[in-house]
Amino acid sequence: MSEYSDKELLDLFSDKEKRNYAFNLIVRKYQEKLYWHIRKIVVKHDDTDDILQNTFIKVWKGLDGFRKDSKLYTWLYRIATNESLTFLKQQKTKYLLPIVDYENHLSETLECDEYFNGDEIQCKLQKAILELPEKQRIVFNLKYFEEMKYDDMSEILETSVGALKASYHHAVKKIENYFKED
Repeated sequence: MSEYSDKELLDLFSDKEKRNYAFNLIVRKYQEKLYWHIRKIVVKHDDTDDILQNTFIKVWKGLDGFRKDSKLYTWLYRIATNESLTFLKQQKTKYLLPIVDYENHLSETLECDEYFNGDEIQCKLQKAILELPEKQRIVFNLKYFEEMKYDDMSEILETSVGALKASYHHAVKKIENYFKED
């Protein structure tokens, strides 16, 4: 399979006869990247799979109305991010947990996760990231792990580049302090 550009995928999707094929190509192109983006937010593999499926259902339903005034991949990330945050909010409400307790729960989940195969340092980094406020955690993950540009993050998170840079800076400082405490 040759790698299609986002524009080519959207053009294919606009052809009613090639719609399913184009959507399958979009899923294949982005499912792994979105999986790991979601996984860094919600931690659990099974939850990530469910959210990824919901993300692609929303993409399928919304692709006809995609205005192309943003990039396809930033639009996909925005949907995945919103689905992840909605899920976290529902979990916090469902278990009547304060935010801090829920983040402790995520940290404990990381330790028990059969799919996590990182070493001690990676585990400690993930725990430090889980202690960040949601927005800082997402900004840190997008910048540090995915090396995403601030302009693209700005489209996904619908906030200014300056605010994102500040969030990333604060996140890095908090993670550095977390490592210094031990």
